Amino acid sequence: MKIQMDIYNIKQLDYFSRAFSKLVKPPMIILLIGDLGSGKTTLVKSLVKYLGSDADVTSPTFTLLNEYEGKFPIYHFDMYRLSSMEEAVAVGFDEYFDKSKLDGVCFVEWPENVKGLISAVDYVIKIDKLDDNTRKITLTEGKDASRS
Repeated sequence: MKIQMDIYNIKQLDYFSRAFSKLVKPPMIILLIGDLGSGKTTLVKSLVKYLGSDADVTSPTFTLLNEYEGKFPIYHFDMYRLSSMEEAVAVGFDEYFDKSKLDGVCFVEWPENVKGLISAVDYVIKIDKLDDNTRKITLTEGKDASRS
């Protein structure tokens, strides 16, 4: 499955998040692909709200991982500052991506920086910034996600 849509404002992003959140359940790994400023963290913020958390969602760029409690644990990774799978393993992130042990949902920004770390992907959400207000969101599911 592959779905593409253009988002022209935050309200439309919120509608997308509400609809997509109905598919999200543990154990699940969702990769977020997009340039700086494309809206990855804004999307996670909206999704976290619909997954039952009123947490203040911020980018985990410097902490690498933020955890939120909603209907289930939500793990928000930002791999921007990592340069390899080995660095991610050194800080223990590999344990989160073993779906037989995963008790929640992982949202992973910049997964391309840790290639090889995550093998069981449920969805990939790619966000392309078309202009200051417009984004193209491409949602790819399951086995097709690895080809995105």
